[in-house]
Amino acid sequence: MTLALQGSLLDCADEVGLGELGSSVRRTVLDRGAWIDLRPGWLTGSDTLFDRLAETVPWHAERRHMYDRVVDVPRLLKFYDEDEALPDPVLLAAREALGAHYADELGEPFRTAGLCLYRDGADSVAWHGDRIGRGSTEDTMVAIVSVGAPRSLLLRPRGGGHALRHDLGHGDLIVMGGSCQRTWEHAIPKTARPAGPRISIQFRPRGVR
Repeated sequence: MTLALQGSLLDCADEVGLGELGSSVRRTVLDRGAWIDLRPGWLTGSDTLFDRLAETVPWHAERRHMYDRVVDVPRLLKFYDEDEALPDPVLLAAREALGAHYADELGEPFRTAGLCLYRDGADSVAWHGDRIGRGSTEDTMVAIVSVGAPRSLLLRPRGGGHALRHDLGHGDLIVMGGSCQRTWEHAIPKTARPAGPRISIQFRPRGVR
């Protein structure tokens, strides 16, 4: 799979590595008990990792029922359960680093990794919260690392309201915690503007999709 990608010198470095977390993580407290953490450029050499994942991950398309018809899911997907080997050692290192950093708040390790390939501006994901397998009152945490070209991730209170926008790509990290998956929704909207390819890597605890 060949996808055109243009990034900064740090993004294009041959060596892929992880930066520090700690005080470099910026937390924004939302309402309803939700919060998000941002760590721009956490992963260096992100374009190198993008190329590796784009070529080696066995991406597949899905079709899903929506209302009275079956439609194509507008992105390519690959899910790695906790007993499956991750496709790159950097992903294992990232999952372990995130697990160590959030151990006290999360109370359990990150176990799975879901990968989404957004090929261009026509690929997207609708408003949703990642809470399959969790009760209506149980909080969880989702950590997302973005490699490739930036795309806008929108966050809004569940049921509608003013949306917050974060443009994520080139190794950026966002973590959604507290009640965020229950009381807020997030989405990657389609865009008519030129948009390069992006891979989203979502780390979740067991049972969360």
